[in-house]
Amino acid sequence: MSINNESELAGMKKASEAVAHTLGEMRKYAQPGMSTKELDEFGAAILSRMGAKSAPFVTYKFPGWTCISVNHEFCHGIPSEKTKLKEGDLINIDVSAELDGFWSDNGASFVLGNDINKHQKLVDSSAEILKKAIFNIKGGVRISDIGFLIESEARKKGYRVIKNLTGHGIGRSLHEEPSEIANYRDKMNFRRFKKNSVVAIETFITTKSTYAETLADGWTMVGDKGGFMAQHEHTIVVTDQAPIILTEMNGIWN
Repeated sequence: MSINNESELAGMKKASEAVAHTLGEMRKYAQPGMSTKELDEFGAAILSRMGAKSAPFVTYKFPGWTCISVNHEFCHGIPSEKTKLKEGDLINIDVSAELDGFWSDNGASFVLGNDINKHQKLVDSSAEILKKAIFNIKGGVRISDIGFLIESEARKKGYRVIKNLTGHGIGRSLHEEPSEIANYRDKMNFRRFKKNSVVAIETFITTKSTYAETLADGWTMVGDKGGFMAQHEHTIVVTDQAPIILTEMNGIWN
């Protein structure tokens, strides 16, 4: 969507506060021995208290309120009583929601407890690359140039990017135009970021794979060549200067 007045900006800020607060609290709440279902229900309760509705459930009838992926799962992991969190797990939580007709989206990967499996460098790289990408976005900047920046930074750090998962426009629905904000230079994408537009910018930084494949459950995605992935995501408003980071309170850069 495009922000046309203060009322729309206020609506986006309110929806973004809901998803950002929920993500931040879920990260704090996660503990070894806890099931991903318990963590999901904790997040669902926060969204409900804030008057927000789970976007993946409302839009796609996703079997959970948030997406929680663990270790080799890249994204869209289904919360389950059977999946128990362990010390050193690489966890990704993606929280998106609708509130009063406005939609916002954010996500973060993190290491649970001690980094016994050596995932922290990957996590830090993803968060750092997202920050650099976001602060290079202004009205008029080519979307493909931001994709090139993300992939170039990933390569410098010894990583790859997933090419079939992308950021996207957002605001009055979960996925809007521009529908594909890729993590690489898409030479066929001639579109530019527009001032006052709302977009969800995501990094998909991996150790081995370049494409994500869907498992038999119809939702969970893993890498075509295995390995691990870290994802970080903010919803922003594009301006002529530094963007407005609507989900900044989730603390993924702290």
